[in-house]
Parts: sequence; C-alpha cells; structure tokens
Amino acid sequence: MSGERKKLVETVKLRKYFPVSSGFFKTSHVQAVQDVSLHIYEGETLGLVGESGCGKTTYGRTLLQMYSPTSGKIIYDGQTIYDSEKNIRVDMKPYRRKMQLIFQDPSASLDPRMTVGEIIGEALDIHKLYPGKQDRADRISELLTRVGLNSEHANRFPHEFSGGQQQRIGIARALAVEPQFIVCDEPISALDVSIQSQVVNMLEDLQAQIGLTYLFIAHDLSVVRHISNRIGVMYLGCLVELGESYELCAHPIHPYSQTLLSAVPLTDPEKNRTRSRILLQGDIPSPLNPPSGCRFHTRCPYATERCAREMPQLKEHAPGHYAACHMLDAGA
Repeated sequence: MSGERKKLVETVKLRKYFPVSSGFFKTSHVQAVQDVSLHIYEGETLGLVGESGCGKTTYGRTLLQMYSPTSGKIIYDGQTIYDSEKNIRVDMKPYRRKMQLIFQDPSASLDPRMTVGEIIGEALDIHKLYPGKQDRADRISELLTRVGLNSEHANRFPHEFSGGQQQRIGIARALAVEPQFIVCDEPISALDVSIQSQVVNMLEDLQAQIGLTYLFIAHDLSVVRHISNRIGVMYLGCLVELGESYELCAHPIHPYSQTLLSAVPLTDPEKNRTRSRILLQGDIPSPLNPPSGCRFHTRCPYATERCAREMPQLKEHAPGHYAACHMLDAGA
C-alpha cells in the first residue's frame, strides 16, 4: 500500500475582507473569502471554479500573501507561515522562490519598458541566483526554450509578441526561481481558443518534468476537468464543494455545482439539445452584505428556513467528496 500523500499547501478558515469606506467614521467590508479550508497535495493540480466575483483569484493571491489575510491559517510544506490566532507572520521572501503566480492578463503583467531577458532575469537578481553574467544569460535562454520560445527573444520587448507568446514569457518568469507551487490565475482566459490548448499542454508537460504543484483558477469547466486532479467550487467567497475531478463532474452533489455543470456544452449535439439546463433565479448577492446562513440559499431551489439561519459546514459525503449543504446532511 502506498503511503499517505503529502500536503504541500493548506489553508484553515482563511478569510480576506477588503475595507470599504461608506461615510464618516463608518467602514463596511467586502467579504471576498470566507473561512476557506482546503489542502493541495504535492504534485497535483487543484482546480478552482465559480462565477466571476466569487473570490477565486482573491483566494489564490491571499494564499501567496500578495493580499494580507484578514484571519485564518496558511501552512506551506508543514511550516505555518501565517496564523492570525498565534500572531505568526513569517518573512515571505524565502517562500517567494517556492510559490509563484501566473497572471491572467499577460500583456498587463509584463513591464513594457523591459526586455524579455530583463523581465525573466529580475527574479534571478532579487534572489541572487546565477550571479555570473554568462550563467544568468544561459538560464534565461534555457527558460525561453523550455516554454517554446527562442533564446533570441530575450532582447525583444513584450509588445513584439502575440498574447500566447506573452503568456509563455509570464510562465518562464514564474519558473525562473525554480518554484514548487504555482497559482495559475486564469492563465488561458485572455488567449485565443487555438492557443489555449497549447498553453494547457505545456503546463501539464512542465508539471511532469519538474514535479510542479498547481492551483488552477479558471471559468472554463471543461479545461479544469481536463487538467485537474481535484476540483473545488466557490460561491460568494465560500468553498461549497470539493472532490476528485471525474467524480465531481460526473456526480455533483451541491445544488450550485449542479447548476454550473449543467451549463457546460456537451460534445454530442443530440445530448446537448435534449438535456435540461438548471436556471437560477435572481442575481448573485453582494459580498458587501452577504445573506445570513448559507450564502446560496437566496437562489437555491431546495432552501429551507435552516439554510437562511445556519451556515453549513463542509463535510465528507462520499470518499474524498465534500460539500457544504444542509439538504445533504438531512439525507445522510
């Protein structure tokens, strides 16, 4: 029997609130991430999906402490790097080498005044890697080749490249410091469909070659299903379902997950025409003033009084398949 898988990244009741001034001496908060507890195993890809504004990107950036967490706990490779209760906040510079980010918009994330070589080499200089001029140049050339570009591209500027090539430069920059864990923040959403599969395949190849661990944030459920080992579903800042990729897509048990998956087009035109879509009523509530209890109860067709009163907890309803829903608790 194989040993238990190693947890590389873990968050416990992680919260991120953004203060919003609403008048003199009065401040409200956007509750972007609310008590998210999950872990990512070493070498796996965890997909994170949900509607725009549900907190996916904020969670990824708070995990990397690009945003300062409001409360909760973050553990990396067995080491607590943030704990609000114990007032633990470690120096993140050593962890920047281990944890990197691929941005959603490649053109906006690359400094237009810097050459590609300067963009990729900046992290090498900050962490004092490859101090020799030739070693540094060789490393940049190696990274460009690894992501499907030429070493001659190091002397060009970002505007001289297509969107897909710019994203490859962003990936090379993330790989420069030899990280273990990468947050992929919708890395293909700004690209042409013809380029998306190339970037996804490259990410999978890099994972196999280097042993990378990914948090893959995206809207496209078909892509997430393809690349992910497990998938988490977020709604209004909360994690509502988590499970193995195939199991969650084939048998979603949370009403919100069922709604999301019913909107994914099928490859079979006949099945696509005959299947029923689940249509939600109403708009997504504001994270400035989220509903009490279960945040989905204002749009859920199965909601009861308990749903409006009490926040459901994420529980295991099948091996490795978790969901936060009172309806499932009642049926257990």
